[in-house]
Amino acid sequence: MTLRTVDMHTAGEPVRIVEGGYPALRGATILEKRRDALAHHDHLRRALMLEPRGHAGMYGAIPTEPCHADADLAVLFTHQEGYSTMCGHATIAIGRWAVDSGQVALTDGRAAFTLEVPCGLVEVEILRRDGETRVGFESVDSFAGHLEAQVEVPGFGAVRLDIAFGGAFYAILPASQIGLPLMETPLTELVQAGVAITNAVRAAIPIRHPDEPDLGFLYGTILTDDVPLGAAGGRPSHNLCIFAEGQIDRSPTGSGVTARIALAAAKGEMKTGQSCEIRGVSGQGFTGTLARTQADERGTVSRVKVSGTAHYSGRSEFVCEAGDPFRFGFELPARFTDLDR
Repeated sequence: MTLRTVDMHTAGEPVRIVEGGYPALRGATILEKRRDALAHHDHLRRALMLEPRGHAGMYGAIPTEPCHADADLAVLFTHQEGYSTMCGHATIAIGRWAVDSGQVALTDGRAAFTLEVPCGLVEVEILRRDGETRVGFESVDSFAGHLEAQVEVPGFGAVRLDIAFGGAFYAILPASQIGLPLMETPLTELVQAGVAITNAVRAAIPIRHPDEPDLGFLYGTILTDDVPLGAAGGRPSHNLCIFAEGQIDRSPTGSGVTARIALAAAKGEMKTGQSCEIRGVSGQGFTGTLARTQADERGTVSRVKVSGTAHYSGRSEFVCEAGDPFRFGFELPARFTDLDR
């Protein structure tokens, strides 16, 4: 079995796009195709995401035929643990790849298309000027799921946090609130705290999406600095997204930026038309803009625009050789005794 891929990164976060060798997915909706990928082809995700071809921080995108009549392209997102419902950094990479591979045509340096992802339809725009390709997307409806929720977290006691949806649900709080200033605390400590918070929230707070049960789960935790998104002066904010049982996003996380801005709108901290820059642990950032809001039974519902740049890092033809015990990947054990389990 051979799988062909192109590797890119967006603000340092990898995106492995499958270009050939992956079977056609079955399903009348993109969520049905996501279930088909999990039930029947998950060994291919493992082969591409895990060692020896991938690593604990690998991320991927599987283009597939659209199901929605209004979609031009469709994609599933993958990582070391499973399948995301939305991924902004991968969407930015897909935007550039779609133009460069000829699937979307540039006219006077501009292009636009509708991308179908598990959480809905995302409008993607590409602008190429002076050798730089900048890609932006407008989110699905995004909103605050829980404001000022309090959860008991082992090692930290009662922790107050917000939960917001930006294509996926995140627990969001300043790291300083749990005594770990974001900019000074060792990354390993932030990751451990993020995992503990995610596990505690999953155990204590039911997460429900108002329209689609498959979207009703907490994807991860975002620890932020103390810079308000709507603050004057244009200072960038930094954050760390911890997902998939300890995987970290090197970028600021596109769906996380969306969730943070939707949360700021719900709290009255950002106004329509305001923009901000949010940076991840690589030091590179995305620009997020509160495009518009409306009020309904979900509260303040926002549409957020996020933009950034993606770059190529390689092309590969991966072989899954019969008889290779690791042809479908493996995960490093926490300790040698785990090898016997």
